[in-house]
Amino acid sequence: MENREDLNSILEFLPVVLRSTALFWPSQVVKALKALSKGPEHSKVDSGEVLFLAISDIRRSLNLSAGDLAFSTADGFSLFFDDLISRAEANKWFREILPALADSLLRLPGMLEAHYQSADSISCIGARNGLKMGLRLLKSQEAGIVLLSKELIGALLACSFFCLFPNSCRGANHLQVINFDHLFASLYDSYNEKQENKIKCIIHYFERISSSTPVGNVSFERKVLAADHNLKYIFSPKTESWSKSVVSLCLFEVCSSGLIEDHSKEALEVDFANKYFGGGALARGCVQEEIRFMINPELIAGMLFLPSMADNEAIEVVGAERFSKYTGYAASFQYCGDFLDKKDIDIIGRRKIRIIAIDALFNPGERQYEHEFLVREVNKAFCGFSDPCKSQRYQMLFEDNELSEAQLEQDLKSVNSKSDNAVEICQPVGFQDEIGIVTGNWGCGAFGGDPELKAMLQWLAASQALRPFMVYYTFDIEALQKLEQVTQWINFHKWSVGDLWNMLVEYSSQRSKKETQVGFFNWLLPLLSSDDPMMLDVP
Repeated sequence: MENREDLNSILEFLPVVLRSTALFWPSQVVKALKALSKGPEHSKVDSGEVLFLAISDIRRSLNLSAGDLAFSTADGFSLFFDDLISRAEANKWFREILPALADSLLRLPGMLEAHYQSADSISCIGARNGLKMGLRLLKSQEAGIVLLSKELIGALLACSFFCLFPNSCRGANHLQVINFDHLFASLYDSYNEKQENKIKCIIHYFERISSSTPVGNVSFERKVLAADHNLKYIFSPKTESWSKSVVSLCLFEVCSSGLIEDHSKEALEVDFANKYFGGGALARGCVQEEIRFMINPELIAGMLFLPSMADNEAIEVVGAERFSKYTGYAASFQYCGDFLDKKDIDIIGRRKIRIIAIDALFNPGERQYEHEFLVREVNKAFCGFSDPCKSQRYQMLFEDNELSEAQLEQDLKSVNSKSDNAVEICQPVGFQDEIGIVTGNWGCGAFGGDPELKAMLQWLAASQALRPFMVYYTFDIEALQKLEQVTQWINFHKWSVGDLWNMLVEYSSQRSKKETQVGFFNWLLPLLSSDDPMMLDVP
């Protein structure tokens, strides 16, 4: 074990100890966890106040400083478990769920050892250029995949609940805090219902995995655009490649109501992400990304080992199950009970739930219309929407802008017959020809982006990534009332990616020079309707 590069990269961020060939807990930690696993009659832990004292004792046994925790953490635990939930719920928590979590923690060293033993033998998705699957620090600019069992994720999140992860080196490595101390401290410091309901989602997840051991896997992938062709990376387009692209725009469906996570057809579901994966999920945040992390809490595990994203990176998670129903948004967010996820399972045990985290420019103002930032945003979305197994296709499309998609397939057959069949190896799991994009107002709202601009940039990226469709949930915002009209016209006239990109660049240039102040749709529609009576017939 001690010679494993993957384990050594993550070891300082884990609470367990490595000695020679084995991982283990210190003896005092084992003693405390065994007591907790036997229930309150044995451990005497039957309240939030006493629970935090027990957590503090375990942390001291791991030489973790009390100063690393948020100041009001103890008060938050006490408030939630002693005041905010019913006595019946508290009794169930302390008698059934907490002992099960303690037992899971006792088994964590063994789970990790089994994980590393099996990681090397996984070839289904690891065949792509020898990608490793083991838990490790997946650094910026290092494309790769970590595949974790759902049972191991449950134990890691139990560590987060017990606040057992060391914090000292996380900031220097551009990692967010993953312990739940800020989640509980924020509840006490400035109580609001959204924070209480966020914690209820997490507690419900623990209730579910305590009653039935989770089965299956979740994969976390850092996707990276790179200029050189390498099957670990996605081919990065040059700036001028967008204007020359002859790739057809994909189908575009507009939904004025509904939620991304409720879309029934398998697709890449966009997480309007912070560059720090998870954003404010474990603090006070409660918008699109944070809500997704609460209802699909297995996503939180990625915060352990995924440093912040650079401009040429995205993070894709496959298999993170949904456990909770909810209503509302931001201050009105409320947990509404159990959700039974019935999505199909793939050949390596992942539920067919694909979530792609892409971070947009924050408060871009007028600079979002500058060419440099248009390229940044379209490349960011392209990175997220791409299938790394199609990197060779993307390179051929970008390098030969006269190449049609039909010609591309023919040329690829010729290339593959002479190559090491690397693309073919990817196809059993990575071949995603039927998987489209489900998205919405990425980079808008709290991030302050232009919804019309962002919708078009995402459409360009999805099309160039050879996705068959994009479904766009507008959440009925006024700025996108003409979205369906515009996209129907463009699709009817068979515009290419290059056609739309060039029009978007011209508009943005005028906007930057203050030659126009209208939105893109109002700027575009007079140009379209002047020579085409069809515009009068589009609803």
